[in-house]
Amino acid sequence: MTRSHATNYPMLPEAFAWRQGELHCEQHSLTELASQFQTPCYIYSARALRSAYQAFATACESLGANVDILYAVKANPNLSILSELAALGAGFDIVSTGEMKRVLAAGGEARKMVFSGVGKTDAELREALEAGVGCINLESLSEMLRLNQIAATLNSRARVSLRVNPDIDAKTHPYISTGLKSNKFGLPIDQALQGYRQAKDLSHLQIIGVDCHIGSQITELSPFLDAADRVLTFVEVLEAQGIQIDHIDLGGGLGICYHDETPPSPEALMQALVGKVQAWASARGRPVPKLIFEFGRAIVGAAGVLLSRVVALKPQSSPEATSFAIIDAAMNDLMRPSLYEAWHEILPVRQDATESARSWDVVGPVCESGDWLGRQRQLSLREGDLVILASAGAYGSSMASNYNSRPRPAEVMIEPDAPPRLIRRRETYEDLVSAERL
Repeated sequence: MTRSHATNYPMLPEAFAWRQGELHCEQHSLTELASQFQTPCYIYSARALRSAYQAFATACESLGANVDILYAVKANPNLSILSELAALGAGFDIVSTGEMKRVLAAGGEARKMVFSGVGKTDAELREALEAGVGCINLESLSEMLRLNQIAATLNSRARVSLRVNPDIDAKTHPYISTGLKSNKFGLPIDQALQGYRQAKDLSHLQIIGVDCHIGSQITELSPFLDAADRVLTFVEVLEAQGIQIDHIDLGGGLGICYHDETPPSPEALMQALVGKVQAWASARGRPVPKLIFEFGRAIVGAAGVLLSRVVALKPQSSPEATSFAIIDAAMNDLMRPSLYEAWHEILPVRQDATESARSWDVVGPVCESGDWLGRQRQLSLREGDLVILASAGAYGSSMASNYNSRPRPAEVMIEPDAPPRLIRRRETYEDLVSAERL
């Protein structure tokens, strides 16, 4: 049996498959990887990562569109992942100086970055200008005025767009919705015109685009299309005021399959959005503007799993009582379940038909009742078994912490027909206290 996940577990890419009843990543047994790198441990498929990015790039090429596909660094900022994507030609969406420096260290180009985020400091704005970041997405009038002053001290003109908030419900978790007027991001679209008028009169700003991003883990086309309609209408208003727009940044946010979601494919999304902008431009007899998209989860999310070991089982005899499977991964390693009540498929590494399945709450060892990874999961488990949490490539290691003085896990990249490559070593106690002073 080489690809039983293809029908039973759509959240697993083809690089992960069972062979003789044991889960592998490419040719490597996850049992052997656990022995070599210990648990908990993040395992990534380089093939799945590249395939996910190329699905977007190929779709845009087939449409004959001038499109930049950017990777949202916050999803997973590991240098090796950034390097893989830079080699494929990706640009990068950054939200901090730290992310900018990571991209540059990994071989990415500053001119292919956009700098987003609601709270950029003066120091961050200055470093972005000095590095030559391609576009700074302004999210408030205060930030716009500060950037103009900083650019003046550098005798330069900052390339900018304003992030407009179209008040679109992305139909996602409220913590990852960013396009409603109740969210902190961007300028309300009814106030953004005044912002552009003001930016046009500032001598050290160069308006090059308009930016919009409505949220993350979006699994329907309609929110994307509604946001695009509002942005295109706004561009018409801007150009009627003599404010020329060179690019339209429609953000990202495409969801992936964690459980039973069926999000649009990259091809379907690109065809819908790029096609809409092309039709809009054609109807007005104007050139099609350059388009920018920023995808994180949709590129790296399915490419990674969190490998963990069952430490202890606490079965209960009464049906109404909760039985606990305690694993060595915890909320500090994968925050999404505790933070969003998010679902990650939990699968045993070995398919063992001898142990009957029962309902388990899969929890970690951190001293919080909120430290759970999955509730009421039907699993056949024994102490010492290995399990994976699927679809953990995005917002897993990037949100990890040292809570309870727990070292962050190792991260391993798997290539077809190559030895596994350690891309982040497991932290040690010495790492945890290296910045502290008695």
